[in-house]
Amino acid sequence: MKVLKQIKDIFRSVGVFIIAIFAKKIPYFFKNFPQLMRKLFAQKGFKSFLASLLAIVCGLLIGLLVMIITSPNYSVPAFFEMIGGWVFRYGSKEIGNWLYYGAPLLCTGLSVGFAFKTGLFNIGASGQYTVGMFCAIVVGVLGSSLGQIQWLVAILAGIIGGAIWGFLPGLFKAYFNTNEVISSIMLNYIGMYMVNALIYGLGGGILYDSNKAQTKAFASTAYLPTWGLRNIFPNSAIDIGFILAILAAIIIYIILNKTTFGYELKACGLNRDAARYGGINEKKNIILSMTIAGALSGLGGAIFILAGGAFRTGTFYTPEDSLSAMGFNGIAVALLGMSNPIGIIFASGFITFIERGGHFIQSYGFKTEIVDIIVSIIVYFSAFALLASEVIRRFHYNRQKKKEKQKTLEDNEATTSKESKI
Repeated sequence: MKVLKQIKDIFRSVGVFIIAIFAKKIPYFFKNFPQLMRKLFAQKGFKSFLASLLAIVCGLLIGLLVMIITSPNYSVPAFFEMIGGWVFRYGSKEIGNWLYYGAPLLCTGLSVGFAFKTGLFNIGASGQYTVGMFCAIVVGVLGSSLGQIQWLVAILAGIIGGAIWGFLPGLFKAYFNTNEVISSIMLNYIGMYMVNALIYGLGGGILYDSNKAQTKAFASTAYLPTWGLRNIFPNSAIDIGFILAILAAIIIYIILNKTTFGYELKACGLNRDAARYGGINEKKNIILSMTIAGALSGLGGAIFILAGGAFRTGTFYTPEDSLSAMGFNGIAVALLGMSNPIGIIFASGFITFIERGGHFIQSYGFKTEIVDIIVSIIVYFSAFALLASEVIRRFHYNRQKKKEKQKTLEDNEATTSKESKI
């Protein structure tokens, strides 16, 4: 309670400071409102934000319509429960769970979004996620001698495992021009069946508990620490997984927007031939791009399997003949976040938020699949917004070029006319 009071005092002080600053700026804001709005709407980031916001609103409205058709009597209260009512009902416990469940999705969203930014489609996030999770399982089960750093070594193992699985399609793309979509899909299944075979058979059952049909429990030192977060969100399953995921997003943002390396990666994605002409090693950058994307998915898999849960009893992997949905959900997050690392943080938070809400609408007689419908619609609208913005951009570009060409012709005619008079 003392920690919560300190946090409230900090937020109150920050709020007073912000209000004092804005109070001085209010006259300037109203005086220059039209110019400020024009500048705001001219920014590409704001346009992307509006496109995502519009997609979310349309998806929620269509979801509400489906709920009304399904069960008119309970549709409205269930809808409000899904979009935030559960927060007021369950408080800090479920907010902590929301952050807990959102961390792996944020990592796979970053993986897909990073590849998008560099001109590649990493549809292999599911396989990279699974391989990264397996590497973390090996350290979690067999690395108890590592002591207090076991969880950290397991996280690094997951990152390395995912990076290796991302390196392979990058290598095929760079040197054999193999489409990364095809190779990534194949590696998804290879990774899944390889992990299943290794868990079932490695060392005669070192990793697998045949009595429970799942992987064996980890030592307590393998679970991600909580660092006092459960004092802020009591009775929740929260750990530092979401902090690691947000740090990864910030690092990726800095790499893409503040470094020469990030510029080269984006240049290769926009035009490989032009990048090569400019002296950039496009093959190396393609491989590095897919490797980093794989490392992010591997981090997500490690965060998932190393989570201790609300009672620190652990998370287990059960070998199945189906790909992990987390990797494919990352595609939706990347599209909604417009492949921007900061946007992906909010996109993953939103999707996890309504997924948690979907868990609670079952008390109204609705199935959780209603959330999948809403997310699917939002993704479709996001993709349409991207297409529409590209069409509009090309229209304005062609129109501007046409005007410039017309002006050049008129200037030439005027010059010719003057010369003929002389």
